[in-house]
Amino acid sequence: MKAKDLKNTLSKLIQAKLPTFIWGSPGIGKSSIVKQIAKEQGLEFIDLRLSLLDPTDLKGIPFFDSANNEAVWAQPNFLPKESKSQGILFLDEINTAPPSVQAAAYQLVLDRKVGDYELPSGWAIVAAGNSESDRGVVYRMPPPLANRFVHLDMDVNFEDWKIWAYQNKIDTSIIAYLNYDNSKLFSFDAEANQKAFATPRSWEYVDKILKSNLDATLSLETISGTIGKDVAINFIAFRKVMSKLPNIDDILEGKEVEFESNSQLLFALIAGIIAKLKNSGSEAVDNAINFSFKLPSEFSVMLIKDMQQNGIEVEASEAFEEWVEKFAYLLE
Repeated sequence: MKAKDLKNTLSKLIQAKLPTFIWGSPGIGKSSIVKQIAKEQGLEFIDLRLSLLDPTDLKGIPFFDSANNEAVWAQPNFLPKESKSQGILFLDEINTAPPSVQAAAYQLVLDRKVGDYELPSGWAIVAAGNSESDRGVVYRMPPPLANRFVHLDMDVNFEDWKIWAYQNKIDTSIIAYLNYDNSKLFSFDAEANQKAFATPRSWEYVDKILKSNLDATLSLETISGTIGKDVAINFIAFRKVMSKLPNIDDILEGKEVEFESNSQLLFALIAGIIAKLKNSGSEAVDNAINFSFKLPSEFSVMLIKDMQQNGIEVEASEAFEEWVEKFAYLLE
């Protein structure tokens, strides 16, 4: 399931308080989607990494209540207690947790209680874990626990990621490079013994590295430690091509510019135009559409589609009518 479809489905399941399990490879943004839903719905969000917990962390520690002459459980302080509160309890890495911890989680999912603790009615439970085929350290989930979840598989989809990347102001060189070769968005190989590999999460790290003003002489080694050496070498070579880009402000002001008809350069140029347009007015949109006539047809279509996907108004432009007339055969 693509990230966009997963988010829409998960939003409804959370509202219905149906326990949901998200399956997917490491680093593809499972927890980010759940956190984003919580923010959009105004819900509290608690992220529990079950692989780091002991059974007593969930059940609580028993102690003797001398007043009532009985043993009671000390409730864990990291679980929600306010009866009227609303939120998402996110049980991450549940299938990497030892069976004893999974058993405690099973009671929480099954009965919405564990020990003397009861989860407030306004809270939904969402769990996530890596697929067993990813060769991580995982424990097979007991069938009674698995049967308590709605199971959703999350796939990596470049178009969904690209929209997210523009919205979150990811460095345009990253967007352009992955537009050029979107197979590098996710390079995880379960059969390989990799320390660093490309995932949506690791590309977000690369974005932060680029914005950290790191010494250029250290870039290759540092970025290699994030997405792997082969991908890092190709990415840095791609960034050097971007130095040949024309002035994008001139394009959006309707000035004449010269540019090379190089595929790498054109991918970079489109990413730069989209990033600039998100903070520009209708005149810049008109100029961008007029500029698209100078691009090879496939890149012209890519530019307009990316503008539409990012909420940039193209239909109101007079130039768009001419564009549709010219490229209608490619839109069928």
